[in-house]
Amino acid sequence: MTNSANQSQKPLTTKINSCGNIEIGGCDLVELVEKYDTPLYVVDEKTLRTICADYKKAFEKYPKTNIMYASKALCTSAISAILNEEGLGFDTVSAGEIYTIYKAGADMSKVLFNGNNKSFDELNLAIDLGVGRISADNFYELALLNTIAQSKNKTVNILLRITPGIECHTHQYIQTGHLDSKFGFDITQIDEAVELILNEYTNLKLHGLHAHIGSQIFETSIYADEIDILCRELARLDEKFGLKLNEINLGGGLGVKYTDGDVPPSTYEIGEIIIDAINKSVKKYNIEPPAIFLEPGRSIISMSGVTLYTIGSSKQVPHGKKYVSVDGGMADNPRPSLYQAKYFAQIANKKEACEYEKVTIGGRFCESGDILIEDISLPKLEEGDILCVYNTGAYNYSMASNYNRVEKPAMVLVNNGESEVIVKRETLEDLIRCDVIPERLKR
Repeated sequence: MTNSANQSQKPLTTKINSCGNIEIGGCDLVELVEKYDTPLYVVDEKTLRTICADYKKAFEKYPKTNIMYASKALCTSAISAILNEEGLGFDTVSAGEIYTIYKAGADMSKVLFNGNNKSFDELNLAIDLGVGRISADNFYELALLNTIAQSKNKTVNILLRITPGIECHTHQYIQTGHLDSKFGFDITQIDEAVELILNEYTNLKLHGLHAHIGSQIFETSIYADEIDILCRELARLDEKFGLKLNEINLGGGLGVKYTDGDVPPSTYEIGEIIIDAINKSVKKYNIEPPAIFLEPGRSIISMSGVTLYTIGSSKQVPHGKKYVSVDGGMADNPRPSLYQAKYFAQIANKKEACEYEKVTIGGRFCESGDILIEDISLPKLEEGDILCVYNTGAYNYSMASNYNRVEKPAMVLVNNGESEVIVKRETLEDLIRCDVIPERLKR
């Protein structure tokens, strides 16, 4: 089986340069820190474009495949522009994501709007900007969406999101396909929704079904189960309503290699499994081959990104752990606190050091749970050393906050020895920009 870039723990361009420092995208990480400061998000353009190419090649045998990048993993204007250049569509979950992608010049007909509680304003914006599909999540949304479409004298193209009853073995917070979930219509509710669309909500055009089975998935067989359920429903709806739906959205969720113990399947393996399952289900249920939509997010952007920190204070607990603190933490990467996520890191400026020690990397924020990495073996650390944490492209910047009133880091894009800022570092003035002091409190 051909390997793919999503199975890499580090960006593809990572190497040790002649100075003994880690280099990514042809850029010395120590020099990046000198230029841009820390914490610093770094995205390797070559890795990102290679993963996009892997996905397209993996599904080239099924021309009706649409790769829709899950923007929640990392949504910035520059990242959106790159993915649009690579021919990907976008799975969005907010007006902010939709607007970012629109302003980046993306083809809005290749955008899907997903989510379980879309507001009137968000749906209104999605229709006005020409979003290609809206994945309807519940009865309330169907009624609201039809009302908005009717007021604009437009027909809105939709999918029905359903919960297929499949539970993958990921963290409970990132399981979305099992029956007891906040997302989507239960399978027993599909017919009622279809009857409403056909008979009352005439400004809605139903094209197919959408399901999502979770995130950080390593179990390949679960995709075949999902496809069988969706194709069975297409056949059943055709038989009952004469409704020939021709699209299924499989969601995303392919895992990545955060640690040595993670062994994610390649995009090529997933491509073979999905295409084979589609062909079998089409034959089994005697339906026309549907267009398929996939929503990979983490497996497209995660490996492309690293985060750089500067080592600060340390503390040796008598007869216990040694804590080493960095100048970032849970505000720029909440995943270890939120999901107990694990990461791999190296020291960017002393890779060849001989003396190693086991330490726990703590963040700078006022929470005991602000721990980035527990019990990692690193070269003996000193104040000012640069820590490079790998596989941070997904859900780090996206979930970043201003906790403790700390500014969010900058993000740079590296490629062929050049670095460019794609997100500016926040300033103290940025922190108070939206604050308002009532006149009565002013002295």
